[in-house]
Amino acid sequence: MVEQVRPAGDECLNGPPGEEDAALPGAVAGSGAWGRPPHRVDPGHGDLLQHARIPDTPAAGTVILLNGTSSSGKSSIARALLDVLDGSWFHLPVDAFHSMRGGRPLTDADLQAEIDRTAKGFHRAVAGMAAAGNNLVVDHPLSRRWRLLDLLGLLEPQDTLLVAVRCPLPELERRERARGDRQAGLAALQYPHVHAHGPHDLDVDTSVLSPQECALRIRDLLRERPRPTAFERLRRSPGAPL
Repeated sequence: MVEQVRPAGDECLNGPPGEEDAALPGAVAGSGAWGRPPHRVDPGHGDLLQHARIPDTPAAGTVILLNGTSSSGKSSIARALLDVLDGSWFHLPVDAFHSMRGGRPLTDADLQAEIDRTAKGFHRAVAGMAAAGNNLVVDHPLSRRWRLLDLLGLLEPQDTLLVAVRCPLPELERRERARGDRQAGLAALQYPHVHAHGPHDLDVDTSVLSPQECALRIRDLLRERPRPTAFERLRRSPGAPL
């Protein structure tokens, strides 16, 4: 008898040998192609079709985009938001993507291109999660104009809430020194640029408001769903993606 060899990977896609047609309730499977006699399949094997169906996405998720310099308090606000928002939410900080990087240390000449690639990939991860129906709190400094323009072309503007997380520069520098885990001068470098791109839906000042107070203000604004949103207005501005 000649041994019949089954293609690699078929079990993962089609189940055990002889069950290639088991996804059809009542179908006759196992015609002998794999050395087994034909048999009537239990209608319950129709569950295989259900397991292969990609879930529907009834609606896109909402994105709360916290835009502020390093050490402005974005992450603290994000954690507070997860405790006060209705439903389930993900906190997606761009720093988490940078922390996944491995390999050899980068040269100064290669560093900015690496940061840009990471940010560009992060934007698409955010857009993909939102498109799949997930609600997101995104922690990301829009310190370069292209980041905003890229996100304007990826996110649903009516489902995106843009929040300016502000803090006076002297306080940012004090926090930066106290933390000790940030590049010295990073906040000052970002400070003139991060909020210079146009309107936001809400401004919060972390030098006078606690993370909890900021989170409650954001939650209240989200419940009102302002229209048009800042992203909708920015999409209509010159130079925005079509």
